[in-house]
Amino acid sequence: MYTKVVLITGASSGIGLEVAKQLAEKEVRVYACSRRGAIQGLSKEQENNIFALKMDVNKEKDIHAVISQILEQNNRLDAVICNAGNGIGGSIEDTSEQEVRYQMETNFFGTVKTIQACLPVFRKQGYGKIMATSSVAAIVPIPYQAFYSAGKSAVSIFMQALYMETKQFGIQCCTVLPGDTKTDFTSTRKYTDKSQDSAYSTRMKKSVSKMERDEQNGMKASFVARKMVNQIMRKRMKLTVIPGLQYKLICGVFPIIPTRLRLWIVGKLY
Repeated sequence: MYTKVVLITGASSGIGLEVAKQLAEKEVRVYACSRRGAIQGLSKEQENNIFALKMDVNKEKDIHAVISQILEQNNRLDAVICNAGNGIGGSIEDTSEQEVRYQMETNFFGTVKTIQACLPVFRKQGYGKIMATSSVAAIVPIPYQAFYSAGKSAVSIFMQALYMETKQFGIQCCTVLPGDTKTDFTSTRKYTDKSQDSAYSTRMKKSVSKMERDEQNGMKASFVARKMVNQIMRKRMKLTVIPGLQYKLICGVFPIIPTRLRLWIVGKLY
């Protein structure tokens, strides 16, 4: 008997994969979804509890097909973790509308589509947990990744509004804001077409290089995943989880600093 049935997006690598593994070890039936579909490097115990499925969060047909499969096999869905995301670097001026849409489509609209598909199930059940991966970048704007910051900020505000709307149906919401985390997100970051040869190129490359060093020296994905798994397994989730003491402090202090000063600080860092 599985303790819970959980759907995870962006589960083929990084934080999502670590969450899937840790949940599987707690006898949770995990539907680990990604565009890639397959998952490598699982233990025997993990393989027994993880079902890797191919699903693109930008395709409503894919999402509904997976949810139908979950309900057919389990008659319930206890939680959804929206973790799929991508990154694109480049100045605002050098980013085309198509590139903006590429960034926002997965990070924001993919999250929205997945949650919207799960809500009727949760309402009918009278319970359900919704977790979304945002970022410290939702609070601290990152130069040359403006649309990543904007998308993650949109996720955070969306989740707060969702909490107010769905609380009446016994649905819980939790937003996770990781800081620098060592994953392959760094190596898969894309750049805008104009970013390599523009007035912003030198500063952009220097800034993003600093960010990438911070990411590769950041928290372990397993640490962030453990914080997320703890919330899924507890009776009542927190509304917001910020893994790592230094990031809790940053997110707590940053909003109360005068705007010009806080942007000067971030500008000095990047």
